[in-house]
Amino acid sequence: MSVSLPAAKPIQSYRPFWGTHGRTAPFLPMSRAEMDELGWEECDIILVTGDAYIDHPSFGMALIGRLLEAQGFRVGIISQPDWQSAEPFRALGRPRLFFGITAGNMDSMINRYTADRKPRSDDAYTPHGAAGKRPDRAVTIYSQRCREAYPGVQIMIGGIEASLRRIAQYDYWSDKVRQSALVYAKADILLFGNAERALVEIAHRAAAGEKLNQIRDVRGTAFLAPQGWRPDAEWREEDSSTVDLPGRVDPHPDPYAMEPEQPKTAAAEAGAPQPIRLVSKAERLAAKLAQRSKTVVRIPSYEAVAFDPVLYAHASRVLHLESNPGNARAMVQTHGERDVWLNPPPIPLSTEEMDFVYGLHYARNPHPAYQGARIPAWEMIRFSINIMRGCFGGCTFCSITEHEGRIIQSRSEGSILREIEEIRDKTEGFTGHITDLGGPTANMYRLACKDPKIESACRRLSCVYPGICENLNTDHAPLVQLYRKARAIPGVKKITIGSGLRYDIAVRSPEYIKELVTHHVSGYLKIAPEHTEDGPLSKMMKPGIGAFERFKELFERFSKQAGKQQYLIPYFIAAHPGTADEDMLNLALWLKENNFKPDQVQAFTPTPMALATTMWHTRRNPLKKLGRSSEKVDVIRDAQRRKLHKAFLRYHDPVNWPLLREALLRMGRADLIGNGPQHLIPAQQPGERLVSAPREQGAGGRGHDRPRSAPPKRPNLGQGRGKQTGKSSRGR
Repeated sequence: MSVSLPAAKPIQSYRPFWGTHGRTAPFLPMSRAEMDELGWEECDIILVTGDAYIDHPSFGMALIGRLLEAQGFRVGIISQPDWQSAEPFRALGRPRLFFGITAGNMDSMINRYTADRKPRSDDAYTPHGAAGKRPDRAVTIYSQRCREAYPGVQIMIGGIEASLRRIAQYDYWSDKVRQSALVYAKADILLFGNAERALVEIAHRAAAGEKLNQIRDVRGTAFLAPQGWRPDAEWREEDSSTVDLPGRVDPHPDPYAMEPEQPKTAAAEAGAPQPIRLVSKAERLAAKLAQRSKTVVRIPSYEAVAFDPVLYAHASRVLHLESNPGNARAMVQTHGERDVWLNPPPIPLSTEEMDFVYGLHYARNPHPAYQGARIPAWEMIRFSINIMRGCFGGCTFCSITEHEGRIIQSRSEGSILREIEEIRDKTEGFTGHITDLGGPTANMYRLACKDPKIESACRRLSCVYPGICENLNTDHAPLVQLYRKARAIPGVKKITIGSGLRYDIAVRSPEYIKELVTHHVSGYLKIAPEHTEDGPLSKMMKPGIGAFERFKELFERFSKQAGKQQYLIPYFIAAHPGTADEDMLNLALWLKENNFKPDQVQAFTPTPMALATTMWHTRRNPLKKLGRSSEKVDVIRDAQRRKLHKAFLRYHDPVNWPLLREALLRMGRADLIGNGPQHLIPAQQPGERLVSAPREQGAGGRGHDRPRSAPPKRPNLGQGRGKQTGKSSRGR
């Protein structure tokens, strides 16, 4: 690798800390009574989470807890504690090693508030869907309460909230740039990305006596350090804290200066010829990589990015360019009198490691303390299976790439098939229907760069934008084979795909689309073109609408061949940076032409660290090299304009017609108001007396006053997502 940090040690290769300290817990304990049943006087590690404890690998606290248990540690869980006092954080006593703190499967602010900053009325990760069971910025609050409960206790923070707030980041809900979560939480160390490898190593080192705040050589970690700290004297700093740097300025030679005489070597004095050493390309590359591995990139400080949009955008761009584990360098950002140091991202888990993590003992049920209460997130995933992690799509509005990385990490076929059998045999209520085989996307299983050397050197932000990279393997054959073997398992009656589909790579494999459409679509398939116009699509890093239309053609052809009536559910984003009013109008016309009537719509929500959030906050485009004169991005901040963009998506809703009529008149498109099939919206509200439409501007004709002809019947297509940042562990 191109970094000098220690090589990755397989997570299944560690010797268990306590050896055979006892039997595997049926559930990780949430009370002293459960600890007593296990014969524990104390916990080695206590996990604090903002979610209900569901012992299933789709829930972070269960996966991390069971992994630590397999390493021989005694792990307890404090789930959704009352944060108004420190007492609930004393429920399991003081951990012998450290508290591990996470907000849960979602960022707490996204979990608690809508895109319009209004409090949500429910929480899918809470019993009965009750709202208000976690605080704002839960990682910070939980950390503070743990310190109050046990002064001097060691604290590790992680999960998606900490991961996406590891450096200074724009916070949509307070409308300001906030410092790294490390600063607010006063944590000893932060784990970002896929944290299993770092977690296991740090836990064993802590058990051997090392302090968390002294462990500074683990990939995928961030920590606070004194300004100017370096691991050793060989490290050098590359200053990337400014933009628009001038070129090199060479001093003018002084004609009166006396040039110092250079000392001659003994060989030169003797007149001996000097040997010329030829350095091979491999040696030059090795030297360059060695130097790079000892380089830390300094990005603009918190104080700079908090008040300078251009520097904020520049810092965001650098962060994303340093995201490939194969070539990423360490980064440092000053916060006041200290530096936030970020080590390079974690090495992705191998297939064997993925199998190990997902093959651990899981009860596959909520903790008995909930007494059978309905937990919406559990109901959604109880019969689904994660087959992979990561996403190489790089959509700017999505946080999956920042958190899980671009390199796909896939489980083996055997591991997935065994989990299906476990669901069949152990999960109460299973009727033979597996509701998903997916992950962040449905169809990136085992897709990777054709050459590991190219992959490790690549600095592209997306493997599929602006076009699919020629080095990307897009063969869906392993996924097709997996589908066929999975549905052949006795007791499995049906398998549907619930994860979002990446249609631009699916069209490279018509066989996959045929397999999917024939066997794994239950009437509707969700898909996310997001927009139709090149302007907003270029700011999203999404393919043109032509790719969607090619997929739609194949979807309908294979549905017809299978004798099934099936429909696509397209997702679109309103008010995304770079979207003009005319773009939304054109999207509405496309929806009407294709007879799509979205039921619910999603407005863009700026989420921590996303590139689209950088556009929203700075009005600059971090997808390009930045300077003071860089292009400005149209940002839809005004509430009325955001409302208009959402109204264009729901052009068919009479509630939106007055707003749309006003906008169309202002845009000079009165020709789209009328009662004919060519019009976007009627000239009157339901129940109003039929009137003539306004005169069409620039067309010289009159509006139609006959009733609009009824389109072919087709169901309204839902737009609800319920995902982290528009997507969560299951995105498109």
